[in-house]
Amino acid sequence: MTLYTLVLLSGIIFLAAYFTYGRFLRGQFDLKSERKTPASLVNDGVDFVPTQKGFLLGQHFSAIAAAGPIVGPIIAAIWFGWLPVLLWIVFGAIFLGAVHDFSSLAGSVKHGATSIVEMVKELLGRRGHLFFLVFVWLSLMYVITAFTDLTSGSFVDPELGGGVASSSTLYLVIGLIMGLALRFLKMPLGIATLFFLALVVLSIWLGPFIPLRIPDTLPLSPKQIWNIILLLYCLIASVIPVWLLLQPRGYLGGFFLYGTLALGLVGLFIGGEKITYPAFLGFVNPKGLPLFPILFVTVACGACSGFHGIVSSGTTSKQIEKEPDCHAVGYGGMLLEGLVAVLALATVMVLAKSDVLASSSPDRIYAEGLSRFVQHLGIPKAIARSFTLLAFTTFIYDTLDVSTRLARYLLEELTGWKGLAGNIASGICSLAIPFFCVLIQMVDESGQAVPAWKIFWTIFGTSNQLLAALTLLVLSLWLKKTGKLWWMSGIPAIFMMTVTLSSLVLLVMPAFQHVGNNLKPFPALSGVTITALLLFALALLLICEVLKKWPAVSVKPNS
Repeated sequence: MTLYTLVLLSGIIFLAAYFTYGRFLRGQFDLKSERKTPASLVNDGVDFVPTQKGFLLGQHFSAIAAAGPIVGPIIAAIWFGWLPVLLWIVFGAIFLGAVHDFSSLAGSVKHGATSIVEMVKELLGRRGHLFFLVFVWLSLMYVITAFTDLTSGSFVDPELGGGVASSSTLYLVIGLIMGLALRFLKMPLGIATLFFLALVVLSIWLGPFIPLRIPDTLPLSPKQIWNIILLLYCLIASVIPVWLLLQPRGYLGGFFLYGTLALGLVGLFIGGEKITYPAFLGFVNPKGLPLFPILFVTVACGACSGFHGIVSSGTTSKQIEKEPDCHAVGYGGMLLEGLVAVLALATVMVLAKSDVLASSSPDRIYAEGLSRFVQHLGIPKAIARSFTLLAFTTFIYDTLDVSTRLARYLLEELTGWKGLAGNIASGICSLAIPFFCVLIQMVDESGQAVPAWKIFWTIFGTSNQLLAALTLLVLSLWLKKTGKLWWMSGIPAIFMMTVTLSSLVLLVMPAFQHVGNNLKPFPALSGVTITALLLFALALLLICEVLKKWPAVSVKPNS
């Protein structure tokens, strides 16, 4: 089977799932167009803003489609071969990831657009709420830390970093101007889309000619300074109204994603690329880790992501204009991300196993592979590579400020902070830990200095998937309580729980290695190991809380 056929077949399966299983889920959740949503009822112009479905899909898609669906599938394919990765992406996205995203979004809309954390408080009580809050908080800290450091690393790349930094900065300014134009000049959305997308394309072309570089003569390194700038940006972006930056930037970013997908797929189809990478490489990766459960937590966002549930119930649910829009935005958004993951996987499939590029970083493999596809359209490879790297950075940008806004929401729900002062205070508190982590020098097990994101990426996938499992478990309890088919989320919850808890056990095992025949009396517990143990404990406590509540849940039909 050719690469063209495999990718086309994946797209057809996604489309069929949207109109079959997706519609089935929409019917089970009793979503009505005439029923007012929280966005319409509150409509405060800051967080609660009713938004047209197509516009919101772009913003939501940009927020969830970060580096995960690109980095994860590439790493997993290099380790295990492309076939198991492709199967997990396609069927995992349809029956687990999209179910998780849709259920989180629809469930939040039904609960006044409160976050999944507040739903836990209602269903499990104060203790379960506290456990879940700590778990989500830790997960968001990993997201912000890893993606901030990953972005700053791309900005200091000696070859393309300056141009990418310039284009990314211009992209944010363009999003800000678009928000002002839509709000105060009442510019029609169609005209605004054409005009500002043209400016984005111009910024991509212009960036390399005006590279933005920080001199290395300052007390802090250029990478550290970029980390500080990015976190300051996150703070500002998390407290300003969503219409000013988050919505227009996300909307433009959505077209950026659509454009990347379209160019890559069309170039792939025209080029007639052949599959040269092995379909299967074995049940153990080069690091000695087994396919189960490592494959699933490595692919992560490409098939199922707990972070999506926080986005869906934290920001997107506050912008749903009509209840049935949850189908397109929640279920459809995850299938689009699955397609991004398939395209990322294709950049590995065209490599030979002995190709030196196969040992490169995932962003480099993605950029080189996608530019190879786009070349078939007559676009010079250098321009295509710059476009791809900027798209990669844009994905992360969109996730960074959304993660900070979500962390702010959690603190506000916990502390009751209100108003601008509360927004700023909770935003600062949310960025304190990432600020510390990206400024200190990280080292790996051998004592070598490594970027912060590499240290945190090992736990990111597992904690992210475990968050999805816990979210699905809580949603199953709510579905049972409201008389709906709880197995829709219950079966995926059980599978993901098994996968992620097994992965956490593998992560902590090296800390308890044997010396000869004796167990070390005081294992060397790294920050990652301590966090893994904490996440494992929190997950078990939450499972116990759900199991205690399960038999006592009384069914309330038509809730």
